[in-house]
Amino acid sequence: MKQTEVLLQPNPNARIEEFVYEKLDRKAPSRVNNPELLGQYMIDAGTEFGPGTAYGNALIKCGETQKRIGTADRELIQTSALNFLTPLRNFIEGDYKTIAKERKLLQNKRLDLDAAKTRLKKAKAAETKSSSEQELRITQSEFDRQAEITRLLLEGISSTHAHHLRCLNDFVEAQMTYYAQCYQYMLDLQKQLGSFPSNYLSNNNQSSGTPVPSALSNAIGPSAMASTGSLVIPSSNLNDLKESSGSRKARVLYDYDAANSTELSLLADEVITVFSVVGMDSDWLMGERGNQKGKVPITYLELLN
Repeated sequence: MKQTEVLLQPNPNARIEEFVYEKLDRKAPSRVNNPELLGQYMIDAGTEFGPGTAYGNALIKCGETQKRIGTADRELIQTSALNFLTPLRNFIEGDYKTIAKERKLLQNKRLDLDAAKTRLKKAKAAETKSSSEQELRITQSEFDRQAEITRLLLEGISSTHAHHLRCLNDFVEAQMTYYAQCYQYMLDLQKQLGSFPSNYLSNNNQSSGTPVPSALSNAIGPSAMASTGSLVIPSSNLNDLKESSGSRKARVLYDYDAANSTELSLLADEVITVFSVVGMDSDWLMGERGNQKGKVPITYLELLN
């Protein structure tokens, strides 16, 4: 029971606070959990970088996913506490204590009965023997009564086991739902991030012609990358293109392999025609090369004047 509490709430101070509120019969204040907190920090950082930049946009998407995981974590805690932990605690702190108390009382009654039998055996005088027999009948009656009470309580253990088995199944189902949700959230996030190049340069550094190697970016860290100004959307004219109905020429910055038939594969340094389509995701444009047409990610393009 204690370890389940630790699993659901690793923070010992938070567990003490919840215990105090429970004893006071008051609802504990809602607390932001770690995934929700991380998600908010990511969203704040992404907003600061700018949602128009690929890095800022990716941070915001990661932050939103972390907050969704935080919500799923909160639901797991609530469901597990209601369906598994609370029934277990109620039994341990209620029925189990009653059973233990009655068993101890039965043990005392048995000792009293044994003592009465011993005194009867040692009794010699008729008066003493009569008194010992009376005492034996009383202690025997009290022992039989207590034995029946204890027996009835222990017979209920089988139904208690069946109940806690159902509670255990509920706990497993809650965990299964939680991990399935987290997996789906991260899978969706991975697909969204797949539209971004892992690392790239801004227009101010186009002379190099190659993206920043991923090993180098991991070594210097995102903050250092940000300080160089390299994580910026390739062109400031993308919004203008989105708002217009015309087409523009664009130079491809990096090779891109189409994920499906609706997308267009790209080769670095080639020039294609791009235009916006109403209702299309803001991270994509429609690209055209001769007779070929398909969606292309805007972060792989440099719009030409």
